[in-house]
Amino acid sequence: MTNNLCPCGSKETYENCCEPYIAGQQHPPTAEALMRSRYSAYVKQAYQYVYDSYHPDTRKHFTLDSIEEQSEHIHWMGLKISETTAGKENDNKGTVNFTASYKLDDGKVHYLTERSFFNKVANRWYYLNGETRFTSTAAKSDKQGRNEPCACGSGKKYKKCCGAAA
Repeated sequence: MTNNLCPCGSKETYENCCEPYIAGQQHPPTAEALMRSRYSAYVKQAYQYVYDSYHPDTRKHFTLDSIEEQSEHIHWMGLKISETTAGKENDNKGTVNFTASYKLDDGKVHYLTERSFFNKVANRWYYLNGETRFTSTAAKSDKQGRNEPCACGSGKKYKKCCGAAA
């Protein structure tokens, strides 16, 4: 049942992880849960959730159409959270560092590494902004081992799945 794993890399099923947030049934209790659900929303092409989870001060710089257009040529492959600072249920601010791997139409693996900033407004977490770096090689600490399970959730080893093209 590995193809029902949540895209966020939690090793939980999608229905028990990010789906309740994306479906609007619950709000993520932590900044990291919001980060994971935003990643899953990109994978699932649930762009309304991505838009709605922007902080109100940030959201005014985006449209739903711009998010969709920006995402149409991206195939997300995996997410690795490297550090979370604050962002717990009783905090009002939090930071999540992550690396996400993806492919573009060129078929090559690329990496987005970001330090994301989150704020809570009216007891709900929102993505404020982030310090982003795009590379064609993974940061050494975030590189997936060839014999590890693939972060995309396929259940295959990385070398037989997304790593085969690398």
